[in-house]
Amino acid sequence: MATRRLTLGYLYPEIMSAYGDRGNIATIMRRCTWRGIDLDVHELRLGDPVHPDDVDIFVIGNGGESQQRLVAPDLCDVKGLAIREAVDQGAALLAVGAGYELLGRFYQPSRGVELPGAGLFDAWTIQHGAGLSTASRTITEARAERAIGDLLVRWDGGEPDGSLTEPAGGELLVGFENHSARTYLGPTARPLGQVVIGHGNNGDGREGVRLGGAVGTYLRGPCLPRNPALADFLIRAALVRRHGEADLEPLSDDLEHAAHDTAVLRVTAATRTGRRPGISRRVPAMLTRIVLPAGQAPAGRG
Repeated sequence: MATRRLTLGYLYPEIMSAYGDRGNIATIMRRCTWRGIDLDVHELRLGDPVHPDDVDIFVIGNGGESQQRLVAPDLCDVKGLAIREAVDQGAALLAVGAGYELLGRFYQPSRGVELPGAGLFDAWTIQHGAGLSTASRTITEARAERAIGDLLVRWDGGEPDGSLTEPAGGELLVGFENHSARTYLGPTARPLGQVVIGHGNNGDGREGVRLGGAVGTYLRGPCLPRNPALADFLIRAALVRRHGEADLEPLSDDLEHAAHDTAVLRVTAATRTGRRPGISRRVPAMLTRIVLPAGQAPAGRG
């Protein structure tokens, strides 16, 4: 087989890289290397132009509101059109947290003017919390406005073209969320998955967004090391875009599955014993479908 090569564009690495977002880059790099796929990583900073034909995978991480204010004009006016064209051509994209919010139509801070979005996703975000900027507010009050804690999502595990590759019931994605903003999906937007535990986009039971091979999500931590199926989804989309095929040799993933399954079981066990306040009342019934007898892997493990 001829050498396969992909290019990853890492957007604003020094600005939008909270919550260990570089771990997502490392995961994609390692999984490509194990399969003999050459991956070139280009760091795309403020002012750097982007050509839609040059990048196969985009990654943008998380940051605070001050970081969003810094990058929003550049993302919208300098890079937005090329990113939209690349995704339309089949490029993969992972946008996490604040990066996810800026890939929609707009982000409305709790104070100040609306920030323009890159317009990739039919979604918009409104900041409902005032943070700790007001002297009279306590940490407890600010925390009460946030969606913070473990996040467990049932994802269909599909291909970029909409076909399904996972068994019925899908793949469980696990991570951590910490946001006071609420993201709302427009009529043409498709969620990444359904919330099993946690808050997700805005508490309506949906988490993230997906457009072809592009994914926006509140899963942090970073999300890809514990969710290898999502990492492979991005790599597969990039291969189809660049080489017209998506043959991915299976990996043993023993450590990845152990980390994933341990996180899932820890989250579900904490919920069943009531150690996670604020969980939706519908969750206990959902847990009966994913917590299996001892020695059996959780649903969605390949």
